[in-house]
Amino acid sequence: MPVNNSKEKKEDAMRLEDAMRLQQYMAKCGVASRRASEAIICAGRVSVNGTVVTELGTKVSAQDKVCVDEKEIHLEEKKRYVLLNKPSGYVCSASDEKGRPVAADLLKEAYTERLYNVGRLDMFSSGLIIFTNDGDFAAKLSHPSAEL
Repeated sequence: MPVNNSKEKKEDAMRLEDAMRLQQYMAKCGVASRRASEAIICAGRVSVNGTVVTELGTKVSAQDKVCVDEKEIHLEEKKRYVLLNKPSGYVCSASDEKGRPVAADLLKEAYTERLYNVGRLDMFSSGLIIFTNDGDFAAKLSHPSAEL
């Protein structure tokens, strides 16, 4: 079955040439989700080319120097695929409002970029789970047509 790569090509072009909203850029860099990035911007923790930015919707491009908490951030071009033998007692979620341990936290020391789990295991189940920063891969693997 042929794969449509037009979305990937469009995203690559946007990454390299076009301006994008600052919170979107921060999310793609793995700093935080778009919503959490908005809070970081409003708190005055972000600068673009040396100027603190607090206005949402500010546009940035690959040529801009973006810093969060005085640390420069960059778009991560390298795709990561991590297999984790998830122990029992961890939630497969980006975060947990009940404060339970999150499986992705087990990877934070080894990987600085944001990694997302592909699929889920119950909190009290253990087993192999895939984490990646490759959204297209995750979507393809999670889609019912993958028959996995």
